[in-house]
Amino acid sequence: MYSSVNTIWVLVGAALVFLMQAGFAMCEAGFTRAKNTGNILMKNLMDFCIGTPTYWVLGFGLMFAGSGAIIGGLDPFVQGDYSAILPAGVPLFAYLIFQTVFCATSATIVSGSMAERTKFISYCLYSFCISAFIYPVSGHWIWGGGWLSQMGFHDFAGSTAVHMLGGVCACIGAAILGPRLGKYDKEGKPRAILGHNLSLGALGVFILWFCWFGFNGCSTVGMEGDDTIISAGLIFVTTNMAPAVACVVTMVYTWIRYKKPDVGMTLNAALAGLVAITAGCDVVSPAGAAAIGVIAGLLLPISVNFFDAVLKIDDPVGAISVHGVCGAMGTILTGVFSTSDGLLYGHGVHFLLIQCLGVLVTAAWAAVMITIVFLVIKNTIGLRVSPEEEVKGLDLTEHGLLSAYGGFAFVYDDTPDGLPVAVSGNVPVKEAVPVEVAAPAAEPVLKGGVKLTKVDILCKMERFDALKRAMFDIGITGMTASNVMGCGEQRGKTEGYFRGAKVEATMLPIIQVSIVVSKVPVGLVVNIARKVLYTGSIGDGKIFIYNVENVVKVRTGEQGYDALQDEDTNELKK
Repeated sequence: MYSSVNTIWVLVGAALVFLMQAGFAMCEAGFTRAKNTGNILMKNLMDFCIGTPTYWVLGFGLMFAGSGAIIGGLDPFVQGDYSAILPAGVPLFAYLIFQTVFCATSATIVSGSMAERTKFISYCLYSFCISAFIYPVSGHWIWGGGWLSQMGFHDFAGSTAVHMLGGVCACIGAAILGPRLGKYDKEGKPRAILGHNLSLGALGVFILWFCWFGFNGCSTVGMEGDDTIISAGLIFVTTNMAPAVACVVTMVYTWIRYKKPDVGMTLNAALAGLVAITAGCDVVSPAGAAAIGVIAGLLLPISVNFFDAVLKIDDPVGAISVHGVCGAMGTILTGVFSTSDGLLYGHGVHFLLIQCLGVLVTAAWAAVMITIVFLVIKNTIGLRVSPEEEVKGLDLTEHGLLSAYGGFAFVYDDTPDGLPVAVSGNVPVKEAVPVEVAAPAAEPVLKGGVKLTKVDILCKMERFDALKRAMFDIGITGMTASNVMGCGEQRGKTEGYFRGAKVEATMLPIIQVSIVVSKVPVGLVVNIARKVLYTGSIGDGKIFIYNVENVVKVRTGEQGYDALQDEDTNELKK
């Protein structure tokens, strides 16, 4: 006998958990660089689209096989006797879609930690493997009547089953993949690679927070009976309490440590608190949820720094710490703060030890299986894009998308020291003269006093940082860089498609670098710029040289040569 109330509750929960895909997509896109936005949106779309049929045909039956389910390759359309696995009054397919969206959540967690340098085809393959067997096997242990559930392991909505499993896979993947180019300097110290849109990241966090009420609250899989209704109310309260407290704690922690409250870290703290409370949201009190939030809020920034600076595992969005570390921590703390079985309430260590065991075996299963998957992919089709593709951005190189923002130019991200420039030109020699045989730039003639010369350099966006570093190395102390749109005689490029139509980009985003020199020879500036920018391809850029009549420094009123010197005379006197 089906229950309309229970069925509606499960379907509403499925819809809310599905919307989490949008939250993850916004978070990941906002916390990474503009040149990879389209790739990230595509990944968050496809892990759900690949995971849905995969989980239907393989995963669901594997996850619930121990309870008599026969969904799978035999005949996915035939309904057998599923009474052992179905919640009271809930039809099979309502429960199937509810479980499907949870599976997709686990798969999408991995995307963030491996963002900006993973081949798209490789992402699709390991996403398939997570949905097909990695998540379902451990899910069976926990939720499908397997041995962990029989021992009394408690993971109400998936701190371990969903989030920690995804976080472990994310950690292994990011470690095998290696850090993004430019993430670490020559001494091995981490460099900040800023996300391009904090507003998108914040929107993603709020979407996820909202959807988490369905993730946790609707895991009651019903709303009939006073006890279930009371439990749902408690779950909503604890689900809200932990992230709120975690945000406050992280804000205070970063304020004290870094002298300013960190916006990005505090946004991540909300997710850390949500992940941590998910295992025990039905069995802890509001006070217990607050305590879990405090611990998550402290653990998150410490963990992010540990993986970033100590282990040197580059995780662009903090997925390892948010989902892996805080998922494990929240599951273990359920053994402490559970009002019915927890250590804090005088019930001994037995339940706590079971929680620890469940975390360890699930982490070990995920680590072993995903390592095998990643190594097979790495040694066959490859896991990581080339350095040149990474610098250009995955939107262009993986999808032929010139820009996810309709051609708007953005401040380009840093590229690493010493990145080789691919000389890929295929135009005639008379049109692409190698730097070594080109005539050196002529020095301007001095006409009394000190000569001031302006050099404007138009270059590809991906070569800007290499140019900047080269200019600093030869003694240039100041420059101005602007994002501009432009094209040469060839009227831009015609590569890329959007919705099946060829994109003709007659104006392309480029960087204009302006330098006024006096002490440094103009010929040196020009020749170094050519060496850095040259690939032999159309679009390497142009260099313009102008005479400058005068320069006035606003702060001191100095003019000419003196206005271009940055030394502070008071500092020199000291």
